[in-house]
Amino acid sequence: MRRLPIYFLLDVSESMVGEPIEQVQDGIATIIKELKTDPYALETVWISIIGFAGKSKVIMPLQDVISFYPPKIPIGSGTSLSKGLEQLMNSLDKDIVKTTYERKGDWKPIVFLFTDGIPTDDTENAIQRWNENYRKKCNLIVISVGDNTNINLLGRLTDQVLLFNNTDANSYKEFFKWVTASIKLTSEKIDTGNSDGINLSKMDSKVVEEIDVTKKHSLPDNNFVVLNGKCTTNDKLYLMKFKKTLQESRVPGFDTRYYKIEGAYKIDENAYQEYSDGGISGSKISSEEIQGNPSCPSCGNGVALATCQCGGIHCISGEGAAKCPWCGNEGHYGMAEGGFDINRTLG
Repeated sequence: MRRLPIYFLLDVSESMVGEPIEQVQDGIATIIKELKTDPYALETVWISIIGFAGKSKVIMPLQDVISFYPPKIPIGSGTSLSKGLEQLMNSLDKDIVKTTYERKGDWKPIVFLFTDGIPTDDTENAIQRWNENYRKKCNLIVISVGDNTNINLLGRLTDQVLLFNNTDANSYKEFFKWVTASIKLTSEKIDTGNSDGINLSKMDSKVVEEIDVTKKHSLPDNNFVVLNGKCTTNDKLYLMKFKKTLQESRVPGFDTRYYKIEGAYKIDENAYQEYSDGGISGSKISSEEIQGNPSCPSCGNGVALATCQCGGIHCISGEGAAKCPWCGNEGHYGMAEGGFDINRTLG
């Protein structure tokens, strides 16, 4: 049996925490549910999911649609695209059955790469390996989730780079319908012997649009700032996500940028460690650039963003004495006068 291998290479960095990762989780589940009702997909489609943050791992190895059960998508620290690409290429080497004189191998694999940020590592060697050994053997579709990606770099991997920018809940549903329809169409075409490439379904430009990778694109400003905190009550880690907001100025072109709280989220600590490289970003943001202080998602303390002299972020119940769960020092907490630097995650 000739298989149509489908790989989902997912950016699971901290900026995906919250609704984006939940929508991707639901979207993958919807794709699998729909494919299980399609006779062509049942005959040919096999699926694998690979996640990358600071590290990359196979979340779900290549398997047929019937056996596939959508996994829990993790969150990690960093955006190591090179490690994601290396894991993908190693998986292709291991998984794909090549054509020989005795039999025909698998159909040309399809890879959907989802990313919402700029790589935090050196991607040169991985991109070179991809272009020299895999680009012509695979159909790679890159989906930029939002406009905070390096389009110039992504365009070096493939000519098919798409922008998914209107990322509300309904748009996510429509987007994953499009992915499902594209997989179904490709499966049907190859099963009838009409194609060995990918057949993308018609796109709604309001949901996803194709990017011209032949043009030079400017590097974007960060759309999000993510902070890593620890609960003082139970030592559990959590993430706080702030979204870029522009405050209009009376002078055109001089709008003020700040980051407004979007939410605070519990995380799976074991998975977070598995997908994080353990490095320290060294990046900081001024307290004057962020707005909002949520309650702790782990214990409910009223203030999730308190900082110790050690630099650790943690929760407190309010002003007064408290103990830092990072270094163990006790101190008196109150409102600071003026701005101060806060440690950011790798993002």
